[in-house]
Amino acid sequence: MTSVLPAVASLAGAPAARAIAKRGPMRRSSRILVALASLALGLLLVTPLWHIGLKAPQYPEGLGMYIWVNQITGEKPQDLNSINGLNHYIGMKVIVPESFPELRYMPLAVGVLIGLGLAAALWGSRKGLYAWTAVFLAGAVGGLADFWRWGYQYGHELDPRAAIKIPGMSYQPPLLGGKQLLNFHATSWPGAGGWIAVLALAVAVTLVVREWRSARTRTG
Repeated sequence: MTSVLPAVASLAGAPAARAIAKRGPMRRSSRILVALASLALGLLLVTPLWHIGLKAPQYPEGLGMYIWVNQITGEKPQDLNSINGLNHYIGMKVIVPESFPELRYMPLAVGVLIGLGLAAALWGSRKGLYAWTAVFLAGAVGGLADFWRWGYQYGHELDPRAAIKIPGMSYQPPLLGGKQLLNFHATSWPGAGGWIAVLALAVAVTLVVREWRSARTRTG
């Protein structure tokens, strides 16, 4: 009987041991990578998140605009005005950066994400890594959903008094990739800041998988 009790206690404590390990400390290399990924997000404040481009026979050099965390600018000085002029003819709303509330709170959101990542690295717990990655991933998905909603509204809610009206035609830009809109070919891709965010998120997800597997190995 006495020899059986330790085995029973060991089995009973196994789930708790696994839970503790999964919340246990990260590897030192993981903490460093979390800190570096968090600091890299600071570049989002000085580089464009997204680029939308337009090409047509009458604009062989193309038109483009950059979406930053706090502003929208033309790729070239007059591009945004030219895009708004074209949009006017087909009934799309004028793109006015001041009318986007997201541009006011996104810098704060980036700052919070950086702070949470550094806190997770300093704390050193897997639980902190998992929480930071979940917040990061939710923010990325929410941002893309908001971008799609913005494109849908601008492309579908057209002025009925527009000079050019084509029944059933909408002008929503692609969320990612290319799309033909009348005689314009529209493209939508991450800018430098967007690719930095993608890389940082990829690092976070990779670390989550690595730390999760490490925890399972130690408690297996």
